[in-house]
Amino acid sequence: MSWLFETRSGQIRRPAVAGSFYPENPLRLRAMVERFLTAARTTPIASPKAVVAPHAGYIYSGPIAGSAFAALAPDRDRIRRVVVIGPSHWVPFRGLAACSASVWETPLGEIPVDTAALKALCQLPHVSVLDEAHTREHALEVELPFLQIALGDFKLIPLVVGDAADEEVAQVLEHLWNGDTTRFVISTDLSHYLDYKTAQRVDAATARAIEQLRPEHITDEQACGHAPLRGMLRAARARGLRAHTLDLRNSGDTAGSPERVVGYGAWAFTPAEAESL
Repeated sequence: MSWLFETRSGQIRRPAVAGSFYPENPLRLRAMVERFLTAARTTPIASPKAVVAPHAGYIYSGPIAGSAFAALAPDRDRIRRVVVIGPSHWVPFRGLAACSASVWETPLGEIPVDTAALKALCQLPHVSVLDEAHTREHALEVELPFLQIALGDFKLIPLVVGDAADEEVAQVLEHLWNGDTTRFVISTDLSHYLDYKTAQRVDAATARAIEQLRPEHITDEQACGHAPLRGMLRAARARGLRAHTLDLRNSGDTAGSPERVVGYGAWAFTPAEAESL
């Protein structure tokens, strides 16, 4: 079955990893996500403009992702649009990839795409439509059920990042900033396949770089989504945001062996003058 499904009203991007990264059954999926959100390790954060969330299989990264999306949930009546931006795991390309689909589908239902915003974004020289970058990609898809439950109705802007400079990603984020009704989700995991103690040390260094808004201190070995993450840090620094660490664990803490783990973290970005409740 094609992941991009043609209808009379446009294309629908169907789920690529339902049944593998997360449950395909909507009742099971809803129950799992609600459990992660309820159990989230979240210090109350005032109206985050952006969050960082992991994108692995839910049994591994779901508890950490829950902390990121629980931070967005109090603003569900205010948020009208969410930009979800993550790395390309399957297709090499230059710049950032938009998608021709007008709707993204998950087992929980359909999410409309802000097609007008994507069309305008494609006027930038480093942004273009590349459906191949989206059809198999999990980095954006796994964030969507969390958003559907935490926020309810919203429009989606899905972007996959290939070979792109930090400044190019930051320019896209600035282009989409749009006041108080837009939020950003930066999708990335952290270190990959280190032993538990080494991963803790490496991921702690990444957390410090994020908290200090220092993109130059984050390498591709520290985060698979290093390009969107570094772009967000540049935009946050320019906009006077602060980064708050909400959760920092790895697969050895959730469902995996401590011999070979993947790191996960959740962060929220708020205006510097805003204080935690």
